[in-house]
Amino acid sequence: METDKPEDAARQGLRERLEHILIRTEKATSWHDEAGRLRGLVNHDGYVPIRTRLAVEDLEFLSGARTELLKFSELGLRLLDLHQPRDAGGITSDTAHPILRCRSCMWRWPCPTFRAMSESFGSSRDLPESA
Repeated sequence: METDKPEDAARQGLRERLEHILIRTEKATSWHDEAGRLRGLVNHDGYVPIRTRLAVEDLEFLSGARTELLKFSELGLRLLDLHQPRDAGGITSDTAHPILRCRSCMWRWPCPTFRAMSESFGSSRDLPESA
């Protein structure tokens, strides 16, 4: 008897899409250091007249970066809407700090989804203490 369920096709497709974005992003060159230097070259029209060598990976990344970041941000906001704390309704002696559970997955707050998002996009100090 097989107890493992086959992977959901929609979930697998989303995973592949996110992995593709991650791989493409890792291959592209970071513009962080260049952006600082280029800010000083902004002309009176508000543009930077530059000539640079871009790899194919850089162009592929830059061509879809805005759209993908918009979608990724939207995903993050939707996950935050789903995974938020609510009062678990239990009896506690500390009324100032009631027991909280995630509204969506019912794990003790902070739930694993929120914790993973906070660790990836925020800092661990942003996480509430769990008892």
